[in-house]
Amino acid sequence: MKPRVEVVAVDCLMVRLFDEIAEANMPWMLAAGERLRAVFAERLIDLVPSYTTLMVHYDLLALSPAEAKELIDEALNNLSPDDRTVGQRHVLPVWYDLSVGPELALLSQRSGLTVDQVIRTHSDREYQVFALGFAPGFAFMGLVDEVLAAPRLDTPRKRVTAGSVGIAERQTAAYPVVSPGGWNLIGRTPARLFDRGRDGYSLMQPGDTVRFSPVDHAEFIALGGDDTPLEAQS
Repeated sequence: MKPRVEVVAVDCLMVRLFDEIAEANMPWMLAAGERLRAVFAERLIDLVPSYTTLMVHYDLLALSPAEAKELIDEALNNLSPDDRTVGQRHVLPVWYDLSVGPELALLSQRSGLTVDQVIRTHSDREYQVFALGFAPGFAFMGLVDEVLAAPRLDTPRKRVTAGSVGIAERQTAAYPVVSPGGWNLIGRTPARLFDRGRDGYSLMQPGDTVRFSPVDHAEFIALGGDDTPLEAQS
């Protein structure tokens, strides 16, 4: 790891820890985040983690750019992952069905797997939450099995139902709110992913891990899921 600091704006610096996305990055990203929060303290306005970077937005009235760079160097000095720094583990129930996951058939065709095998392959793996973005509470997770990797749709949908679970390349995610979207939809979760009354709003945070647990239609409804077919909601 060879960290680099890049200027993003007059009061923002980007700390680039890695050049490639990998699950093994996350312990280092979490450790760097903790160090940066500690050294900047009240002079930190926001810290935005991504797959390989941390954007440091600092108080320009309290620090000069040079001083901010010095604090970053201090935070990264002798950096090492901390086994105690682990995120929460989540299990999200998912109803995998063609009526709410129309790309199940497409992924089956692309991969050569049956629909049941696609479901099993997706739900057998534990995923790392790398970053939040796109919409409030939208957690980018990975990495899905290479056999399921698929590009985004050529034409995004104008309306994707909250709770919809999808795949884009080797990422997977669940839409926390109704929004446009171009991911390959394979199911739907009844979990409440974004809640203004929750501390931090989002159910998931970078560093958390997620497993998707298949449920049948009856359990999905009992958990409060919306089974309206996607076509009927477009």
